[in-house]
Amino acid sequence: MPRTLVFFHAHPDDEALLTSGTMARAAAEGQRVVLITATSGEAGLAAHNLQDRGLADVREEELVRSARMLGVQRLELLHYADSGLHGDRIPTDGTTTLCQTPVAEIAADVAKIVEQERADVLVTYDAAGGYGHPDHIRVHESGLAAATLADTPQVFAVTAPREPFAIGARLADRLLPLPEDFSLEQFETAFTPRRNISHRVNVRRYVDFKRAALRAHTSQASGADIRTISALLDLPRPLFSLLLGTEFYQRLR
Repeated sequence: MPRTLVFFHAHPDDEALLTSGTMARAAAEGQRVVLITATSGEAGLAAHNLQDRGLADVREEELVRSARMLGVQRLELLHYADSGLHGDRIPTDGTTTLCQTPVAEIAADVAKIVEQERADVLVTYDAAGGYGHPDHIRVHESGLAAATLADTPQVFAVTAPREPFAIGARLADRLLPLPEDFSLEQFETAFTPRRNISHRVNVRRYVDFKRAALRAHTSQASGADIRTISALLDLPRPLFSLLLGTEFYQRLR
């Protein structure tokens, strides 16, 4: 029977990086896909010309394009303010950041949508918030609380095996010149130990959708810095498929 899957993310582009293959596959298989995004990602990095336009508006437009490509049937933006990479951003317009907002308030907003959809599945983040972004941790906490409020039958955390990231970080620490703020500990605790990953979703047939969703987030593939999205899009398709053809989940309930 068709099911309804709700994906709860922190910023525009998170859906493309983490769950776009699963979303495209679910939509192709006749499932209803709903995307909730907590912030507009206005604290993200981007080229100055995009900042001048108003980065929040740009990133919201990119999110709409990405969602359309992935077959999302309902997109909801909660419009909490982006907390910034370290969670200490203070918005100049007086709005409240996601990290400053009580978990119960966020959970109530998410639960309302989940209940309206009578969702069978809610997907949030792992306890580590992936690589430790404070907004991702907040999404994990409020996602779990929302699932309890809405009595959602199945709850999953999108994640990745921790071990490859930790090994890569150790090698980089030994062999490469790295920024002073590089933290090896961050990678030792990122994502989820391999033994705790319960589901691996094969999305190789949908990697073109994943690439298209990533390409929609133009603002996050630009600028002077080497960016994750631009680096991934530069990969040859076979290597892209090999590295990103599986998406990982941990069943939380």
